[in-house]
Order: sequence, then structure tokens, then C-alpha cells
Amino acid sequence: MTSADAATTLTFEPPGPGSWEIDAVHFPRPATRYWTEMHPAPFKRGFSEFTGFYGMLFAGREVRYVNGFMYGTMLPLEEQQIPERFARAAETYERKLWREQLRDWDETFKPAAIKFHRELQAVDVDAVSDEVLATHLTRCRDHHSEMIYQHMRFTAGSMLPTGDFLAHVGDWTGLPPAELLDLMRGAAPVSAGASGELAALIAALGQDADARAVLDSDGDAAEILEALRARDDDAGRAVSEYLDLVGYRLLDGFDISGRYALELPDALLRAIRVAVATGAPDDGDVEGKVADVRAKVPEEHREEFDSLLAEARLMYRLRDERGVFSDIWASGLMRRAAMAGGRRLAAAGRLHDAEHFIDAGFDEMLALLSGAAEPTADELAARHADRTSRDAKSAPHLLGPAPPAPPDPSGLPPAPARLMRAMGIVMESMFAPSAEAHEEDMLRGLAASKGVYEGTARRASGPAEFDRIIEGDVLVTEATTEAFNILLPLLGGLVTDSGGLLSHAAIVAREYGIPGVVGTREATDRIADSARVRVDGDAGTVTVLG
Repeated sequence: MTSADAATTLTFEPPGPGSWEIDAVHFPRPATRYWTEMHPAPFKRGFSEFTGFYGMLFAGREVRYVNGFMYGTMLPLEEQQIPERFARAAETYERKLWREQLRDWDETFKPAAIKFHRELQAVDVDAVSDEVLATHLTRCRDHHSEMIYQHMRFTAGSMLPTGDFLAHVGDWTGLPPAELLDLMRGAAPVSAGASGELAALIAALGQDADARAVLDSDGDAAEILEALRARDDDAGRAVSEYLDLVGYRLLDGFDISGRYALELPDALLRAIRVAVATGAPDDGDVEGKVADVRAKVPEEHREEFDSLLAEARLMYRLRDERGVFSDIWASGLMRRAAMAGGRRLAAAGRLHDAEHFIDAGFDEMLALLSGAAEPTADELAARHADRTSRDAKSAPHLLGPAPPAPPDPSGLPPAPARLMRAMGIVMESMFAPSAEAHEEDMLRGLAASKGVYEGTARRASGPAEFDRIIEGDVLVTEATTEAFNILLPLLGGLVTDSGGLLSHAAIVAREYGIPGVVGTREATDRIADSARVRVDGDAGTVTVLG
């Protein structure tokens, strides 16, 4: 069944009162039953927490799933809460409350999350009994839920200073957000895939000719990685520590339908080879770019410019770190446990394919492991076929009435007006694609990452196809997450259908320094796999050359 066929057979009704908008940036494809059951509650909890913490003028956001697609609606404040939120908004700027969250992240939440990830990762999921695996699945699910909450509770801390910077400096200079966001380059090393473990791997393999020969050898990619990991020397330890860090992160998406890095050993190995050969990307002369923009700021605002830029760069890494070290890793671990269940049920003839276990709900997973006959192999195969046949282009953008216009900030006190403007700019920059018309052989998107590159388009509808990427390809896809940074060394350029200038795809392209155009709306429909394309990250265009 094609997406168009599915669109004619599915019914899309509002999941509740109010206006519900689809999120095709984070979820361009339908979610699994497991995800739709688990995700809404921790999402709502974390979202509501940050709106109260910073004094925002809405209570939170609720998400629900319709035919597998995520739709969200904003939750209004009760009138008696407004004075308290006004006071908290003023406190946000007086105390720079985002710094408190960054300290909490660095000192408490991030280390604790990594510790628990590693504990779950240490379990040999293929060696335990069905009963122990069911218990492990429950631990993974509970941890996954907590990590989604954690991801959401740190959302505004990563966004407010950036929005504030874009608002003020845009007013002072008239420069577009794309040019201003270029000043964030180098502030989020994790977005470019950088880590102490990767740096140690590059150094160790660069100094060990024997290990380097193993890295560059022909043969099965998984066996090569395992041979490197097993070495009792600095190179072996460095490879092992790097794979322990990134191996179970999803490479794309947030749902357990994605693939974690070790499931795509060929792409992972090739990315490591390129990283070892080329080293880390430079910062793109960000100091010179800062000086150029600063010169355009009226002299009376330059001290404030320096402060706004410093706060934005300080918090910028949190935008992607909160996913990489929270739910993206936890989702990979949940997938790892679920796939262990799928493999044993497929081996016993109770599933047609181990991958189909992913399409069971959580209670169904536990029931199947305990011997239940339902859902049947045919039912799970049908769910899998349906889910993988559709994408968000088949779903309506809006369910219910049009959303109400946001309140006029001119009638608000200064602090909440400033707060809501900053958040509005960031939300627009996260989700809004280009609205410009395309030409016959040229698509117009948003100029996410500067530079011009010509190469082969690699059309990938999801992580299962990332093994097809070869060095120098232009990835053409619906959207990516921050965890795709692991494979960035393979790319010459990046093009997406969805997302704005602060989408994860835009950030990782900018940080790694590859030309990127996002929000084209139609690239995956109009660019054939293996076509020659020119990606112009300065103009925001993608030209099909042949």
C-alpha cells in the first residue's frame, strides 16, 4: 500500500477539543504502538515543567497519536496563574535561570542518565531467560519514559537564549536568522559528533599502524569492529570506549523502529575511517564572523550583543545533548531489548520476522514472551507493513479548528513579552519549512549551513537505508535527529523535506560544516536516488544536475 492509498483509507479525527497540528519534523513516519502508548505522558510532564519554570504564558503542550502520527495542542493557562507567570518571567532574565538548568544538567542529570544507560547496556539480552528479558524490558521502558521527560524539561533552557539573541540582533542589524545562527558554530561539539572518546580513538589509531591496518582492511564490518574492540592495547580500548558511547544510540528518529549504530556496522565503520583520516572539523572562522556581525550592531548595543551571544553559545549545546544523552540512547536500549525478544520468537516460529516484535504494544511484548498466542505473527506483520508504507505527507497538517492567534506581546509587561517573542522565534525556526516556490530543476528551502557542494543524492527514507550512504553523498531525507551526527563524516551535503533553521538536521550540518538546505517540503519526491545535485547552503537551493 502506498502513502496515497493509505490516505484514502484512514480517517483523521481530532483526538480532543481544540486545534491539533502534526509534527512531521520529529516524526515524519508513523510511530509504533509501543511509542504511542508510552510517549504522551512524559512529554506532557516535561513540557509543563519548563513552561512553569521560566514563566511562559501557556500551561504546556499535549500530544496524541492519530493513525501513528503525532499531533499536538497547546494548553492554555488559567487566568489566576498569569500574575505568577509574569513575575517568574522577570526572574528568568534577572537570574538567567537557564544557567541553573545547565548546571543541573552537567552535574546531576546527564551523569546519572549515562550511568543508567551503561547499566542497561551491560545486560546480555540474548543470554537471559524469557522471564529475565521481560523484567529487563520493563526497566528499559521505565527508563525510556523518564528520559523523554528529561529531554523535554531541558527544552527551553537550550532555546530561550538563542531566541533572545536572534530577536535583539535581528532588530539591530536586519540580518536574517541563517546568518546569525552561523555564529553558534563550534558551541555544540556533540552536534558534530565530537566526544572525548572519538578524539581518543582518532589519536590511538593514528599512532598504531597495525590497528590502522585492521581498520582499513576488507571484510565484514561487524567483524572488523569487533576485532578492533578486542585488542589489548590503547587502540582497542579507545575503539571499545567509543562504541560503548555511541553503539546503542539511534541514528535517526526517536522511536524504537529506528536503528542504533551497531545495527549498521558498515556505515559506522566507514564513518570511523573518514573521521580518523580527516580529524575533527574546524570552527569555520567563527571569530571573524562574530566580528563582522558585531560591526553592524549600533555601538550603544554592542555590550549587550556580547552578552546575548555569550549566553546563546553557552546554552546551545543543550539543544542536542538533551536528546543524545537522554531518550535517543534510551530508545536504542529499548530497541535492543525488544529485538532480543523478536529474535527468540522468530527462531521459535512465532513471528515471521524478528523486526515485527517492534510493532507490539508493551503489554503485548510481555505477553508474547510469556507464551501468549496474541497478537499473531500475521497481525504483527500486517501492522509492520502498514506502518512502513506511510509517511506524514499522507496526513493532514491540522485537525480541528485553526489555532488561535498568539497574544499581542505589545500588551504584555516587558519580561513576558521578551520571553514569548524569543520562544516564538525559536519555535518558528525549529518547525517552519520554506514557503518559496520551486523551479523545474531547482528546489528552494532554507539556507541551513553555508557552502556549495555537488555530489550524488542518496535518497534514504529511514535508518535502515543508511548503509547505502558512501563517502561524499548528499543525504536526501524527510528529517534527521541529532544522533545522525555519528555518520556525518560520510556526507558532502544534507537536504531535508521538513524542519527549519533550528531543526536538528540544520544544527548538525552547521556544526559539522557541510552545506545544508532544510525545509524543502518536496526533496524526497523530486530528487531521484543517485541523481547529481548541487546543494547551495548560502542561497538555500538544491539543483538537480542530472
